[in-house]
Amino acid sequence: MEDSETAAPYTLLGFLIRGGDGDYCGFMMDYAERVKNALLWVGLFSITFLLLQKLARLVRLWGQGSRIPGPPSPSFFGHSKLIADRAVGQNMIGYLSKMHEKYGPIVRLWMGPTQMLISVKDIAMIEEMLVKAEDKLPLIGRAFRLAFGRSTLFVSSFDKARRTRESLAVCMNNNLLERLNQLPGKVVEHVLERFVSIIAKDVPDSRQVSEHMASYILGASMFGDAFLNWSNASLYEELLVTVAKEACFWDSYRIPPFWSRRYRTYHFLCTRLKELNKDIIDESMKSRNVARKEDGTAVFIDAMMFGGSLFHGKTKKHHFSEEEQCDNILGLIFHGFLTTASLINSILTRLALHPELQENIYWEIISLKKTSKFDLSDVQKMNFLLATMYESARLLPPGPLLQRCSLNHDLKLKSGITVPAGAIIVVPLPLVHMDYSIWGKDADQFYPQHFITMTCSHKDGMLDEHEASKEITRELQIDGSFLSFGSGARSCVGQKFVILALSALFASLLDSYENTYRLDLRKKTSAWKAVCFPSLHTRDPRRTTRTSPTDNTQSYKDVAKEYFAWDYKQKQPAAEPIPEELRTLFDDQEEREHQSK
Repeated sequence: MEDSETAAPYTLLGFLIRGGDGDYCGFMMDYAERVKNALLWVGLFSITFLLLQKLARLVRLWGQGSRIPGPPSPSFFGHSKLIADRAVGQNMIGYLSKMHEKYGPIVRLWMGPTQMLISVKDIAMIEEMLVKAEDKLPLIGRAFRLAFGRSTLFVSSFDKARRTRESLAVCMNNNLLERLNQLPGKVVEHVLERFVSIIAKDVPDSRQVSEHMASYILGASMFGDAFLNWSNASLYEELLVTVAKEACFWDSYRIPPFWSRRYRTYHFLCTRLKELNKDIIDESMKSRNVARKEDGTAVFIDAMMFGGSLFHGKTKKHHFSEEEQCDNILGLIFHGFLTTASLINSILTRLALHPELQENIYWEIISLKKTSKFDLSDVQKMNFLLATMYESARLLPPGPLLQRCSLNHDLKLKSGITVPAGAIIVVPLPLVHMDYSIWGKDADQFYPQHFITMTCSHKDGMLDEHEASKEITRELQIDGSFLSFGSGARSCVGQKFVILALSALFASLLDSYENTYRLDLRKKTSAWKAVCFPSLHTRDPRRTTRTSPTDNTQSYKDVAKEYFAWDYKQKQPAAEPIPEELRTLFDDQEEREHQSK
């Protein structure tokens, strides 16, 4: 038998076998020390390389930002504190307006040492930017995910959302539009029932009525008649509104305050909302077979759930769980509910503020309605009503800023300016939508003729009985002037559905009812609040002649809107340019108060 020394190979193991105990211990200690040093050097080089990469990107960002016109950074935190500071009398839009006047159509603002905000006001630049910038910044934090889950429909990267957005657009603009022939009448009936039940307890304002209408139109579209007959529909709506408002507050916290009682209540409401969402989905799925045979109610919910056409082919590696699909539905309702309710609120108020417009739309409805029920083709011909929808959306967009970004690539504009990857690109919608050079001298006024070509013979909006309205001017959307629904690759996929659905809803409502409001002036701190309370009066079906609009003084004292507020110290509106009629009312009220003192 061979000796162990001669049998041992010439390797580390063999060396250890041949060596003694002292050599073994010394070698292992030396070997471990060398390995540790090697790992430390590798770690040091790796960290240094990563830091140098970040430093190079930071220097590159500073260099590119310095070539874009804009004010210098006032502090380490940039302009973020200045914009958020309400004491200086500046809001975001007001500050951007001054910067655009000083530096031109594109302005750079530093939001910190590593974050840049680019504001674009020029129409040509906006159109080019919206085509090239396809991504959105991941601004939704943990509080939103707790409430509405991780939705795959609204991810930041456009490449990940492209297929789903295309399927969603087809589903909304085809399957859901088919249901509009029967939907408005049912929604109006349920809204009126809800309206009567609320009046018995309290006097609802326009915001409450708008939220009810938005809830029923979206719920009936998503879940079919099951939502209209659902006993928890009102609770679902209340929870959705409450959770949405609370989510905006708690999302500002980097670390959720789990010790807060209010946060624990918010957590409970989120859990309850998800339970109700699952409940209505189950109710809709149970009745889908019968509903599909009658009017196709369950087509959309089938496309959303259980691997339907909306997610078909999105990815072969990932199968969406039932929880993920429920989160997608809840996220879709959340994104549509608040914006739809705000638009309905604006439309209701505009119609009441302009009785001649309401009379105009009523006679357009009468002239185009073929049967007792509306058809989608009839609604598409009601151009004056459609123009009212667009004009209301123009003056009150879903948000003041249209935000885009390019996560991975720099944007090279035709003007020679290069926008670095990751920079926040915003379009200040109030500045674009109220630009006198684009919309004319009445850009800040409600004027549906902005979207109609040669419709009215008089600026007051009155039409002759046999005068046909013309088509809506689509060029306004093509050149980027109308941006309430966005534009380019990430434009709102539900724009067509929302406009036609609300038009059909208001056509059904105005066909039988006249919309008026009661005005209540309330003073809170230094501002007068004009809160409007809706009132629907049944129209006389035997009336065959047009009535002249009532006197403005008598009409406007019954109308207003909660978001109108006139600050007597600043002499500026709190939300949007206040109508001249309401301003007169406020000034009269101020004069009476001064005389009484």
